[in-house]
Amino acid sequence: MDKVELDREFAELYRSHLRDVYSYSYYRVGNHHDAEDLTEQAFLQAYRHFERARRESNGRPLRPWLIRIAHNLAANFYRDRSRKPQTSLDDAGILPATHDTEDLVEGREELEEVLAGVAKLPGDRREALIMRFALGMDNREIARALGRSEGATKVLIHRAIRQLEHGIQKAASE
Repeated sequence: MDKVELDREFAELYRSHLRDVYSYSYYRVGNHHDAEDLTEQAFLQAYRHFERARRESNGRPLRPWLIRIAHNLAANFYRDRSRKPQTSLDDAGILPATHDTEDLVEGREELEEVLAGVAKLPGDRREALIMRFALGMDNREIARALGRSEGATKVLIHRAIRQLEHGIQKAASE
């Protein structure tokens, strides 16, 4: 395959998955500036290895490969800076605008509890939940992104949800 065709395919991959890579990075680092930097680094790294990844994928989607790159970069980000993620609730954009003020306040409090609970999860559980619920990845894609079996990924997500529920219930009773 010539360079022009390879670049065209990479441009399509970039357009198709920019939002997912950025969203994943944002949920990991909690601010737009660092998420943009990680997204740029992820695609630069992906570009360098695109031809080999394309060849080795045997036609499978490359989204898990891209998320794995973003995952590794985010892990390095924290190791290098020894920081914890802090998601700005103002940027979360989860609550629809059709609620009255009381619903919004209640919804914001619930969202705070969930985000705080997710932040307290061990890294692999937090990663799996972000991939599953923020990116809508299925278990097969998450397994590929995390380098695990599909069965282990299913158990990981189940345990993460149970731990999150337990943490939220515990916080509510205190």
